[in-house]
Amino acid sequence: MIERIVIMTFSEESIADFLEIFDASAEKIRAFPGNHGLKLIQHTSKHSQLSTYSLWDSEESLNNYRNSELFATTWAKTKVLFSEKPIAFSNRIVRGPI
Repeated sequence: MIERIVIMTFSEESIADFLEIFDASAEKIRAFPGNHGLKLIQHTSKHSQLSTYSLWDSEESLNNYRNSELFATTWAKTKVLFSEKPIAFSNRIVRGPI
């Protein structure tokens, strides 16, 4: 299982636009083959920092999504809203549950 975290920082005026993009694509991402969940989290004190947290069967499943038209169109709309360079990383879950 792969845990994918993408940390994104937006200008205050871009947050609503991003939330619309997220809401429009979240169910499609959750339905993508190999996905086991997606949630959006917000930093407790830096409100302009939002992160996606998703679970994937494997790196192959994640890469299939990252190479898809769904990702390309969603990312194209999202990346123009960033106020800082996003940070993305993947982790392999080796023990669980929490």
